[in-house]
Amino acid sequence: MTKRYPTLGIARILFTSLWLLYCIPLSANPPATDHVSQNSPSWVGTWATALLPIAAKDMPPKPGLANHVLRQIVCVSIGGDKLKLKFSNQFGKSPLVIKSVQIGVAKDSSDIDTSTTALLTFKGKQQVTIPPGTEIYADPISYNLKPRARIAITISFGDVPLILTGHGGSRTTSYLLADTPANPREPFKDAIRIDHWYVIAGIEVEAKNRSGAVVVFGDSITDGRGSGTNKQNRWPDILSENLLKDPATSNVGVVNMGIGGNCVLKGGLGPTGLKRFEHDVLNQNSVRWLIIAEGVNDLGSTPDSLAADEVAKNLIAAYQKFIDLAHAKGIKVYGATIMPFKKSFYDAGYRISARNKVNEWIRTSNRFDAVIDFDYLMRDADDKDALKYEVQAGANDFLHPNEHGYRLMGDSIDLSLFK
Repeated sequence: MTKRYPTLGIARILFTSLWLLYCIPLSANPPATDHVSQNSPSWVGTWATALLPIAAKDMPPKPGLANHVLRQIVCVSIGGDKLKLKFSNQFGKSPLVIKSVQIGVAKDSSDIDTSTTALLTFKGKQQVTIPPGTEIYADPISYNLKPRARIAITISFGDVPLILTGHGGSRTTSYLLADTPANPREPFKDAIRIDHWYVIAGIEVEAKNRSGAVVVFGDSITDGRGSGTNKQNRWPDILSENLLKDPATSNVGVVNMGIGGNCVLKGGLGPTGLKRFEHDVLNQNSVRWLIIAEGVNDLGSTPDSLAADEVAKNLIAAYQKFIDLAHAKGIKVYGATIMPFKKSFYDAGYRISARNKVNEWIRTSNRFDAVIDFDYLMRDADDKDALKYEVQAGANDFLHPNEHGYRLMGDSIDLSLFK
């Protein structure tokens, strides 16, 4: 039996003693990355996003990216005095041309602190062409990057592929200029606002003092649906804020690899968890911890009890494979239980039963190095299969948390897991 902790703010530790290695159907052709070894121990992720082909509804509005300038805002986790950025044309079918990239600390809206701007280069040159199916690092630069800084990445584009690589659920506003500014350090007046990210893939800082990263691998709940736009208050953000407050964990970067609508096994939005695990987890630099918080969309798409039971079994097998692959690289793996979804559009008795089976395995299998029990934290005291009303996003959502719910989730995680 798994011991139930008396408080919700504790992640329950379950140590594993058996490590086996399975072969899983990962992407056969992961994108090539230029300039620096992906597994170099001297760099650690401070920000990244899970990539997918941009859906038609999320493509940039007119005039588009080609031969125009886009300013995108991201919020890092840990700071550093040297950094590098990664750009991706992973899903493009033609070359992506970047004429220039400038970074700077973001102020309100599209404005930046002009005293913090820096121009990036690629093998010493300002312009770079990224072939289809590849990713590239800019040259490392010295930069006074503060923890939780909001960084503006201003890209002047040349030709762009018809299929863009990026992330639809940015929860952060980007700014597209119809007219190229004479000076990209100037405010973006009359910019077109877009709540998506394009071609930016990650920011890494030079690792110091045993720095390491935790990758959060999940779906829309990790991606932050229901959090506040431009508030940077997804539950991984709250975890990052808390890690920075403790000197023993202030060197831990948090990398959010959530995709809204994503599935572990098949279907859903973007590459499945099985296909993207290598790229999004194993190929990230200096990863020391992994939180797996995905599976609700697999269960929610099952048509009947037989399918739900099969999906539950296959989810458990996928978790085991993820654990073993991560352990083989020295990464500790923490399992998050799947939260309740009764009263949501996924509500069905057989799906709830399958969820409970999966959660029971997460709690009692001893396969994870620890369990983070979001199910227990967020369930209604009077109906354990439904979210508490006060933490669910919007009227009758009952699947995604609201801002208060994300705060509870982030605050519930025991920081000793990362010491």
